[in-house]
Amino acid sequence: MTYMVTAPPQDQAVREEDPAAVRAVRADRADRADRADGAAHPLVGSAQAAGELGLTRGELARAVQLGIVRAGPPTTGGAARFARAELARVRAAADGPPEALRRRVETVAGAQAAAEVLGVGPSRFTRLARCGHFTPVGYRINRYRAVVWLYLTAELREFAEREPDMLRGRAPAEDRDLLAAKGDLRPRAWRGRHVGLLLRRTADPWARAAVLAGVLPEDELRAAVPDPAERTVLAALAPPPPYGHPQVPAAAAVAEGLLRAGPPDEVHWYRTSLEFALTGARGQSKSTGERGPT
Repeated sequence: MTYMVTAPPQDQAVREEDPAAVRAVRADRADRADRADGAAHPLVGSAQAAGELGLTRGELARAVQLGIVRAGPPTTGGAARFARAELARVRAAADGPPEALRRRVETVAGAQAAAEVLGVGPSRFTRLARCGHFTPVGYRINRYRAVVWLYLTAELREFAEREPDMLRGRAPAEDRDLLAAKGDLRPRAWRGRHVGLLLRRTADPWARAAVLAGVLPEDELRAAVPDPAERTVLAALAPPPPYGHPQVPAAAAVAEGLLRAGPPDEVHWYRTSLEFALTGARGQSKSTGERGPT
C-alpha cells in the first residue's frame, strides 16, 4: 500500500514549525489510506483487535512495535486500526495457544524485576544492562523523573541460557572499563532497536527518511535538510512517540532526551543515513513529480 503527498507550490514557503501544514499532510495521508483500503479490508480498533488476539492493549502495542502484528492505516486522529485479515494471519501463525503470543511480548520493568528473571541481584543486572548485554524494548518515566527501562522477558531468559558465566564471577575487562568511565549503552541501544523496528515497517524512501530525521537533534536536522518544505513533509511522516511515552510535560521532557541521538559518532551515523535516504527519496520525487511517499 502506498501514499502520495503533493509538494507545496514553490511560491508558498511552508515552515516545518507550522502545525497546520503538518496536520494537512497527515490528514491527506489518512484520507488516501481510507479510500484505498477501507472498503477492501474491513478495519477494527485496538481494543477489539487486542481482544480477538487474547492480548491487552499494551501487549498489542508491543506486538505492533516488534513487527509481530501489522497495523493498518490509522484514523485521521492517529488511532491504530487493524485489518481482520491481519488478525487472522497472526492467529494462524501463532505457535500454540494464545498464551504463546503473550509470552513473546511479555516485559519486565526495572532492574529488580529483570534481575529476578535472571536469578541475579539488581546491581549485577544493572551492570550488565549498562554495558549493552541487553537491549531495552521500551521505557517508562517514574514519578521521580527517572528512566525505568523495559526488557523482553523471553530475551532475558535466552541470555541466561546462552551466557551463564556472565551471571556470576567478575565482570569482563571491557565492562569494567566502561563502568569506570560512567558509560551507559542503554539509551543508544534502545534508539538503535527502535529505529530498526520502524524502518522494517516501510520500504518507502520518504517514510524511512522521516524515521531517521526523528532521531537527529534539531540543529543537525536543519543542516541535513535545509529545504523547509522537505522538513514539513518529514515532520508529517514522522512516526508517533513509542508506546508508553509520557504525556506529563516534566516526564515528557526527560523522555525526549531518549529519542535523540547523543554521542557525536551516533549523530554522524544517523545524519549520514538520513542523507542517503533523502537521495533516494528525492530521486523518487523527480521521477513522479511529487514530493512525499508514493
